[in-house]
This record gives sequence, structure tokens and C-alpha cells, in this order.
Amino acid sequence: MPAITVNAEPRTFPAPLTVADLIRQLEKNPRQLAVELNRKVVPRADHAATELRDGDAIEIVTLVGGGSGVEEPPGDKPLKVGPFTFRSRLFTGTGKFATYDLMHRCMEASGCEVTTVAVRRERLIDKEGRSLLDYLDLSKLTILPNTAGCFSAEDAIRHARLARELLTNLENPGAKWVKLECLADKKTLLPDPIDTLAATEQLVKEGFQVLVYTSDDPILARRLKNAGAASVMPAGSPIGSGQGILNPNNIRILLEYLKDGDPDYPVIVDAGVGTASDVSAAMELGCDGVLLNTAIAGAADPLRMAWAMRYATAAGRLAYLAGRIPKKLYANASSPTEGLIAGVK
Repeated sequence: MPAITVNAEPRTFPAPLTVADLIRQLEKNPRQLAVELNRKVVPRADHAATELRDGDAIEIVTLVGGGSGVEEPPGDKPLKVGPFTFRSRLFTGTGKFATYDLMHRCMEASGCEVTTVAVRRERLIDKEGRSLLDYLDLSKLTILPNTAGCFSAEDAIRHARLARELLTNLENPGAKWVKLECLADKKTLLPDPIDTLAATEQLVKEGFQVLVYTSDDPILARRLKNAGAASVMPAGSPIGSGQGILNPNNIRILLEYLKDGDPDYPVIVDAGVGTASDVSAAMELGCDGVLLNTAIAGAADPLRMAWAMRYATAAGRLAYLAGRIPKKLYANASSPTEGLIAGVK
């Protein structure tokens, strides 16, 4: 009975013994293995003709790791904002598109279920007599009226009331909520914290579900939540700037403050993202969604960018739920160190 070494373990087998006999006795599939005899590879075609002798050393290797062929990602709870529930965590806007048709196609590609609209004099009909509403599928979309362009609490409240009346007439559930913007100046389009808080308090009293555009100041964000805001929406960077998430540390602190004891409270990044990686970055921080407009409408190919934003939102959310690996200074091999071929260093 020859004594041979198999993967560094001494073994004895009945003689005569070939490589093919050994693999059969080990109950292995030869198609899934590579065999080395005394440090020389034995092709599978030669297994049956290669005899093993006393003292031989055999190495049998296979592949480890890899994917499992999962077709669908693990489930995720839906996004809840006030009385609304959504599957998509990407909100889009309706402005700046070259045509209404392009806007419609981009919304379809993005997979969004919410889109923002602004209330303006004579803005609902274009020069050719077409209405924005003709290109919004209200059976799929919930309209989120926006007080964009308002520079005082008084103006923002007026616009919110008009939007509620308009959407009530349209029998759209968007009449129940409003995205509140109270801007400080036309150059930066940053929110005015005093008027924003005042408008939030008043609109909450009037029964609105208020989603508040604000800065990334955690203290103000907490005040807005305590005032009854259904969602706080910190800017990643100035509106339309495309600079991405300029201060992720503030966003982290803001999330900590708002979700302490209330992990499902929705925090949605609003403004400043420029490309898909910005959206993923926001979602990986733990934000519940992203609202954007210019990043799609202003892209060289808006339709492709809409698809990119759809995938980026999903990828960032999955990465956040999965939990990233810690950052380390030195290398950490992904392949296992156990099972190395003898003699390799």
C-alpha cells in the first residue's frame, strides 16, 4: 500500500493507484480540480495513466469564493414620508428639460414615483398650448408641490396654499404635502433659517405634511423636525451647483440627531448632486432618498443620466444596508491563506 501525501496530509491507499483512482476514492469531480504530482501539473487527460508510488506528493486544488448567482437583492422596507409610501427613493424635478417629452422619458427611466412642480403664473401652458400636466402620468406619480423661488415665509405659505387648492382640484394626493423652500438670496439660493422655521410651524398648523429644504446644519434640522416637519431635506451643496456632498460629516451628525430614537424618520438630500456617484455617496451615508433635477436635465444625455441615477440610488442604499468594510492602513488579502500549495511563499 503506497504511502503518499495528499495536500500535505499523509495517506495510504491500496495499490495499484492512479491519479484518476485517487480522485474517485476522494469522491471529487475531476472537472473541478487541478492536480499536481511532485510539483508538476498532471493534465486531466493523463489522470488514468499516471500511477502513484510510495512517497509521492499530490496537490489537489480548486477555486474558492465567488458569487452565489442571486438574482434579486435582499428585500428593503419601503420609504415612508408622512402618509405616503414609496418603493423608489429617488425624487425628481420637472424643470430645465429641453422638451416635455424628454422630461417624461427621463422620469420613466429614473423609476421615480414623486416629482416636484412649482406654482407659477401662466407656467402650466407653454407657447404651443401644451400643459406640463399632460406629460405627467398621475396614475404613477405623486406630485410634490414646491415653493421654489420664495424668499420669505409669507410668500412660501401663499404658494403652498395655492398648490394645495390646485392639486385638490386635480384629485392628486400631492395636495396633502408641500416641499418648503424659503430662500435667503438669489446668488446662493441657500435657505433662510429663520423664515424656513417660521413657515414650517405655520404650515404644520394648517395640516400640511411639510418636507423642508434646509442647510446641512444639524441643530436647525432638529428644530425643524421638532416643529413637525414630515421630512428634513438637507442640501448636499448649493442648488444646481453639481458639487455633490460637500460636508458629509455634517450629514452624518444630522442623521444621528434626527434618527435618534426614530430610525425611520426620512432624511432626503435635496440639491447639489451632479452625477451618479454623488447620489450613491448620499445614500451610503444613510440618507433615505435623494431629490434632484438639474443633474438629469442638464446632463449631455439626460436619458442616460436618468438611468444612472436610478441605479446609483439603489446601489447606494444596498451598500448602506450591507455595511461597508472598515478602512485599514495596510493590505488584507481577500483570498484565504489556508490551503496554499506547499512550498509557495
